[in-house]
Amino acid sequence: MLDERSLAPVQRALTEAGLDGWLIYDFRGLNPVAAAMLGIEGMATRRIFAMIPSSGSPTAITHAIEQGPWRRWPSAWGKEVYSSWRSLESYLGALVKGKRVAMEYSPGDAVPYLDRVPAGVLEMVRAAGAEVVSSAELVTRFYATWTDDQLESHRRTAEKIAAIARRALEHAGAEARAGRPVTEFGLREHLLTEFEKASIETVDPPVVAVGPNAANPHYEPRADNPVPINVGDLVLLDLWAREPNGGIWADQTWMASVGAPSARAVQVWTAVRDARDAAIALLKDRVGARATVRGGEADDAARSVITEAGFGDRFTHRTGHSIDSRDLHGSGPHIDNLETREERLLIPGVAFSIEPGVYIPGEIGVRSEVNAFVADGELVVTPSEIQRDLIVV
Repeated sequence: MLDERSLAPVQRALTEAGLDGWLIYDFRGLNPVAAAMLGIEGMATRRIFAMIPSSGSPTAITHAIEQGPWRRWPSAWGKEVYSSWRSLESYLGALVKGKRVAMEYSPGDAVPYLDRVPAGVLEMVRAAGAEVVSSAELVTRFYATWTDDQLESHRRTAEKIAAIARRALEHAGAEARAGRPVTEFGLREHLLTEFEKASIETVDPPVVAVGPNAANPHYEPRADNPVPINVGDLVLLDLWAREPNGGIWADQTWMASVGAPSARAVQVWTAVRDARDAAIALLKDRVGARATVRGGEADDAARSVITEAGFGDRFTHRTGHSIDSRDLHGSGPHIDNLETREERLLIPGVAFSIEPGVYIPGEIGVRSEVNAFVADGELVVTPSEIQRDLIVV
């Protein structure tokens, strides 16, 4: 949250970028950056603006009937109170006329996770006399990054998830060999029980997919469609969780074969694993050398390996998503040059998944997912032991 102590670094960044300010807008929670940066709490159903200038005190534009959510706004900072649209636009013009300001928008919707300001609001701000540019780098630096304590929270959860996944796959293999196979849905419920035992939580249940079902990256097992896990099956587990009360998400995908894997499964797995490792290698080299690197470059590195293996048209999603300090699918830089034009720098403090996959409908789906955090001169990959070969259970 922005306060007197955290204001100075933001203003230095604005000055370095040649900006007069960061204009933060929200309406009914459309922009998650707003609540996090401004510390707004409680009922907020009207339009708000907050101008963080490159020098001087910030000023908020607030609605007359919703002053409660601003109780954490420093009293020394400015606050204008409006009721009518005329007064709102008048206050806005006084703040931004003739200024170059950053807002949460992405030109051409290049990165939709940044594109939080409606077109009509952009028109209003520009009509008030401002030049508007994207706040992409500001969001990365001041919204998406982790603290050291948050990294440790993530690491603890990552090790728990990895252990739970391996045990669950071993359980499924043992049950299949004993002639009492568990179902996809049953194994999903088993994973949720293990999460509870490990004192971690999730908002959506894990994915358990057998054979061709794994060719759907967002497959959901169902109680009313019990698919057993038998000897000879290839199994995909995609699971994510965090510590309660502000923990940081960890997100992993594991692959196993019940019994010896087929040659086809090994072929596809090898392509996916090598693509994952190509992205990691590129990032480790660049981060270790403190050289600039963008998420799109890591996506290209992974995608080229899968394309060379002959599965390029079956890798249908980005290589990885941002994991910011609040959200599993966050607003920081993604590892993507397919779905979006991700050109933001991967700076120290940001984190993301690395999860290439190959999906052949009706036949097979394979994905390998780890997480990575950019430290100062080091890429931290979790869990500590990543999957090298198909697990045979």
